[in-house]
Amino acid sequence: MTSPLNSDDVTRRDFLETVAKTGGQSFLFGSLFVNTSLLRLPQDAAQANAKAKAETEAGKGIIYGFVVDTTKCIGCGSCVRACRVENAVPDGYNRTWVEQYTFYPDGEVVVNSPVGGENGFAEPGPTRNMPAGLEAVQPVRGFFVPKLCNHCIDTPCIQVCPVGASFKTDEGVVLVDHESCVGCAYCVQACPFGSRYLNPDTMTADKCTWCHHRITKGMLPACVVSCPAEARIFGNVSDPTSTISQILSTNRVQVLKSYLGTRPRTRYIGLDSEVI
Repeated sequence: MTSPLNSDDVTRRDFLETVAKTGGQSFLFGSLFVNTSLLRLPQDAAQANAKAKAETEAGKGIIYGFVVDTTKCIGCGSCVRACRVENAVPDGYNRTWVEQYTFYPDGEVVVNSPVGGENGFAEPGPTRNMPAGLEAVQPVRGFFVPKLCNHCIDTPCIQVCPVGASFKTDEGVVLVDHESCVGCAYCVQACPFGSRYLNPDTMTADKCTWCHHRITKGMLPACVVSCPAEARIFGNVSDPTSTISQILSTNRVQVLKSYLGTRPRTRYIGLDSEVI
């Protein structure tokens, strides 16, 4: 360490001249230890401001959110089919699915999701769950609950990944790096919402990405576009003028399994306590 200046009585000009001469060195400026590599000069500030502006224009600062309005979902399965086509989801697996909740007078709640609700619920197929004795009973009510990755703020899946393949973007989207994933399936087991699966074609973890390849180009997720009832809403929750922000500010919303403390970014309107 050099000490070209040791006097407490120095001028600003002396300081700047010393900075210029010492380059990236450290020195004593009066009684203050100075490392010039940590200084931000005017040109550095200008470059930082330009970079920040460019990042903002590129979409930085956006935080995405997703709302499912169960009072609007009609169980048509369009979202599931659109997701399968858009993301090449293998047969037998789903990135998003729809569950049908049916309530009976004795308090029984029956949950069905044949083929993930891909083909709708118009016909009672052989894969339907129907306890004995309820076939002839008239249900009192029912509704549909679309499900997908919750893109949690506190993510168990990221925490258990041994190679860092599961990660979160600056916009709050939880993704999987398929180049790094070793297919251990720890994240599949850690997800409390059943949102992940091991893709049999790639042998890596897979899940809903909110169609990250689309939203980064200013488009909506495929499931949102395909929903005829507008039961799925996606957007920037950091923008108070966005549709999703207005919906969140004027509706009571819930999240799945709030007791787990994962703080999902996928929120619901009209959830009942029986929804699992």
